[in-house]
Amino acid sequence: MIKPKNLLLIRSDRIGDVILSLPLAEIIKKHYPDCRITFLLRDYTKDLAQLNPFIDEILVLKEIDGEIDIKSNLSMLKEKHFDTCITVYPTLKIAWLVFRTGIRNRIGSGYRWYSILFNKKVFEHRKYADKHELEYNVNLLKEIGIDETITKDNVHFFIDIEKSVEAEVNKVLLDNGINTNKPIVIVHPGSGGSAVDLPVEKFKQLVELLVNSNIQVLVTGSESEKAFCENLVVNSSVKNFAGKFSLKELVALINKADVFVSNSTGPIHIAAALNKHTLGFYPHLTACLPKRWGPYSNKSKIYMPENDCEDCRNNRCTKTECMNTINIKKVHSDIIEIIKSFNKE
Repeated sequence: MIKPKNLLLIRSDRIGDVILSLPLAEIIKKHYPDCRITFLLRDYTKDLAQLNPFIDEILVLKEIDGEIDIKSNLSMLKEKHFDTCITVYPTLKIAWLVFRTGIRNRIGSGYRWYSILFNKKVFEHRKYADKHELEYNVNLLKEIGIDETITKDNVHFFIDIEKSVEAEVNKVLLDNGINTNKPIVIVHPGSGGSAVDLPVEKFKQLVELLVNSNIQVLVTGSESEKAFCENLVVNSSVKNFAGKFSLKELVALINKADVFVSNSTGPIHIAAALNKHTLGFYPHLTACLPKRWGPYSNKSKIYMPENDCEDCRNNRCTKTECMNTINIKKVHSDIIEIIKSFNKE
């Protein structure tokens, strides 16, 4: 059995994917407390790993014009003398890079044509969405003798928010007239193209209902989504913070919210990891199903199109405007019930 002493975890894709890989570090440390754990990820997601106390070192994937630079990454990884590598998200270049390093135990999917580059293969098809992404990730640990059943009741993400970052976010909220002692709902209307989205008009309808219910609404998004998010500013009480915060600051901001509402996108996984009430909009597409990509939390609600299509396809879903069938009044009602349960004054 493999007993790692110096282990590399690779997750080179997006925010939500990284969040759903963070629990691996704590699980590994529980079984191998002396094992050194290093995360290799992209520059824009490194802040997420820096917030996790079970990760010993973070390496940033070296890229040139958005493409992996094999030579410089190979040099960086060889210097670390890893004995085991778990490639949570495989790509050809990542698999080739890991193979070239000569790491003794190379764990990855057995279902890619380039899986020959891994010498410890895990045979699970993720594309059928039979499990949650996090559960698939944890199953990779069986190759190092860890057989754990993770659930929404026992999962821990261990995201530590830095005091200085929290103070900066508090200042921004104060400067914008936001009272943290009153209900705050964050609405995040974009998804970066990772799913079929709820139409912006539906988001606007929800914001109007929330504002009329005297609830503070903050809109978040990336810098490129700033103008798009402005569509939800129905009056001066709604604050558009798209592009305002770094990733660490966004985490601290989400931690101030009572409810987080969005499409299937990375920040909804941040909210779930922070144990916030999360409300998500998901299509019936197999590749986007909440069974695999929903917030991994008992405090989540999922809304899907009322027309349960057979053989759902992305182009068909978009053309028939399936997401437009979601009942926003029901979403608003659910948020009100959640907020009432807090007994905030």
